Amino acid sequence: DSDAKRSRALRKAEEEQQQAAQRGVEVEHLRQEIARLLSLKEKLRQRLEAHKAFPEYLQKVVDKAEQFQEIPELIGRFQTLIATQAKLIQRELVNREAVEEEHARLQKYMEESSNQILRQNNQIAQLQAQLEQAQIRVHEGESIWNRIQNTAAEKTLEVGQIKLAALNLFQMLAKHRKLPADVAQEDTEAQLDAVKLCIADLINMLADFRKGDPPSVPQPELTASPQSELNKTYPTSRSYSS
Repeated sequence: DSDAKRSRALRKAEEEQQQAAQRGVEVEHLRQEIARLLSLKEKLRQRLEAHKAFPEYLQKVVDKAEQFQEIPELIGRFQTLIATQAKLIQRELVNREAVEEEHARLQKYMEESSNQILRQNNQIAQLQAQLEQAQIRVHEGESIWNRIQNTAAEKTLEVGQIKLAALNLFQMLAKHRKLPADVAQEDTEAQLDAVKLCIADLINMLADFRKGDPPSVPQPELTASPQSELNKTYPTSRSYSS
């Protein structure tokens, strides 16, 4: 029994020692908490002492301002102004974002417009080059047309000169030989046919003369039309235009 009592006593003593140690730890924790709270109290006291002037200042403001009766009213007004300022700041941020978006769209539009203007300028340059080429072709065409007109005028003059020469030759031969009298002055082809007929007769006469047999001078019959008689004698295609 004594051993059991001794064992229980030892356990009890050990438990008491553990409890005492635990209480010592708790006491130390409490002391630290007390020290922390005292330090915090001192800080709050110092802060309160530092802010002691503000309530006095606010009271002076309330006393001088007619629209406020108590300090809480002044603080409420201040808080309202702070909230209003926060809303205005938020609205300004929204407006600024909207302005930035509009600026970005404007910048994009300006870039697209600049690119479109550049493309249109290129098209205008191409069209201007095509216009210049067309003007050059028109100028060349006008030059060709002028040359054609000049050539036509020259050919017309040559034809007139040929007609005049044919008429002169016909009239000269008509003085010495009996030629058709109803040949019009404008009918150059009939005049040339009559001249050819006379030349052919002269060639035949010359040939007969060279043979030693003086030929009789044939005279063209005037009973038929000169044109039909010439066609019978020289059935060749005409090479001159009237």
